[in-house]
Amino acid sequence: MPTEELFGNYHFLLEIQGIINDNKIIVGGFKSVSGMDSQTEVVEFKQGNDKIVRKKPGRTTYSNIVLERGYTATDDLWQWRKNIEDGKIDRRSGSIIVLDQDGATEVARYNFFEAWPCKWNVPDMNADSSAMAIEKIELALEKVERG
Repeated sequence: MPTEELFGNYHFLLEIQGIINDNKIIVGGFKSVSGMDSQTEVVEFKQGNDKIVRKKPGRTTYSNIVLERGYTATDDLWQWRKNIEDGKIDRRSGSIIVLDQDGATEVARYNFFEAWPCKWNVPDMNADSSAMAIEKIELALEKVERG
């Protein structure tokens, strides 16, 4: 019996509506994408004099997605964040695309909806260090679906 193919967590792409690099919608060069999870409330209730507490699913919430990338002169995500800081509602959809070992074949897609940048982190600078400057942006969103 053949085993299932496993995929690395290092081959992925990010797409965000309205952000285009080199005439492509794919925004690349990210070090990491984290926080893609959901949680559903557990609603407990009793029926009549039943001694068992019943449980049913309640509201589902989705965590914020945190994007990290090497600091560059590209300001596409900063401009989106600036819209929010200036009071402009600017919600966008996007996708995180998991790729096969070849780095090109799509094996899974997670679509997120109604996202907006709720937090921005400019990298710390330190003249005594030779580490890469990493910027972070956090996206609040309303829903995630596997495409």
